[in-house]
Amino acid sequence: MTPGTQSGTDSDGPGDDGFRAGALSGIRVLDLTSVVMGPYATQILGDMGADVIVVEDRSGDTNRAMGSGPTPGLSGVSLNLMRNKRSIGLDLKHPDGRQAFLRIAATADVVVTNLRPGPLGRLGLAYDDIRGVRDDVVFCQAHGYPSDTDQADAPAYDDIIQAASGVADLFVKQGHQPSLLPTIAADKVAGLTIVSAILAALYHRSTTGEGQRIEVPMIDVMRSFVLVEHGSGAIPEPPTGSAGYPRILTPNRRPQKTTDGWINVLPYTMKHYRSLFEAAGQGDLLDDPRMATRESRIANSDSLYADVASILSQRSTADWMTFCQAEGIPATEAVTIQEMVDELPMSEHPTAGPYRQIPPPTRFSVTPTSIRRHAPAAGQDGGEVLADAGYDTDQISDLIEADVMFRSG
Repeated sequence: MTPGTQSGTDSDGPGDDGFRAGALSGIRVLDLTSVVMGPYATQILGDMGADVIVVEDRSGDTNRAMGSGPTPGLSGVSLNLMRNKRSIGLDLKHPDGRQAFLRIAATADVVVTNLRPGPLGRLGLAYDDIRGVRDDVVFCQAHGYPSDTDQADAPAYDDIIQAASGVADLFVKQGHQPSLLPTIAADKVAGLTIVSAILAALYHRSTTGEGQRIEVPMIDVMRSFVLVEHGSGAIPEPPTGSAGYPRILTPNRRPQKTTDGWINVLPYTMKHYRSLFEAAGQGDLLDDPRMATRESRIANSDSLYADVASILSQRSTADWMTFCQAEGIPATEAVTIQEMVDELPMSEHPTAGPYRQIPPPTRFSVTPTSIRRHAPAAGQDGGEVLADAGYDTDQISDLIEADVMFRSG
């Protein structure tokens, strides 16, 4: 057990190792994913207590090289994304590598992959192959496009899916050129969807004993995500308006300048607007037709937010924070990425040294999330993983000598 953090309460006390079992303790996840979407999903499952075994190729997962890091093969991204996982390096194109994967899969409750249908089939690791060794397996296949379309094997990354799911058009509706969100939203939203789908399938299996195949196409995930509010008046048939939700699309929906910094204030109700306008000596705005109803306030968000920005520019950030807290108006100082990083707790990786851990965001009162393992080097746990799958010492040595199992770096 390596040092880590645990969220939740310990009213019943921790076990001998200092950790209480997570909700997914006893569940084994075989992770054949790469980059961020899949690894983010399996990181969350690992934080919830699952034993996650990640299968990597000779170069190691792409996220190991995403940005700088303290040592080769461990980027700042991978130090958190690869935590709570054991790593094995396998040549899946070699018959013995495929066989090793299947033997590990026979011990797994969940298999997750983001390989496209074509490559997965050519490797002989599709759902039917895995079900042949574990008939109640929960098999989750996440890729860019649905497998029953002509785009099934089209390459898809976050940038591609953002553009294909209307994200770029949201910037056009704000009066800008088509742009992408400056975060890998498609990867991470799809990752969260993978987690919820797997948990639902595990629940179904616990009540029926039946496994199943899950498909999570990124494009479908992001379309449903974007259209929650932006389907708007285009959803009814016949349409009652256009696509796009006005309050979200206004260019003035952003942090506002104060006399000494930036603040984000969201007057959401008539009471909020009344407090702000009266504090600025502009109570006459309350009689403006734009303020008449909730619908009119939403429709006129752009100009109303401009009025709010003008008001906020008259005082300091601290003054407005005090005022908003007293009046119950949602508000926050604009926080930088670096400020968030600086607030993270420190941990000590056995080879990479000190680093900041991103705490699990969920808090359970009985089965807390935890960080039990630091991110491994690519392939460092191969012998242990194969031993768990029933390989003896000689068989493991043979795979190493044949370069079927390897450690990167």
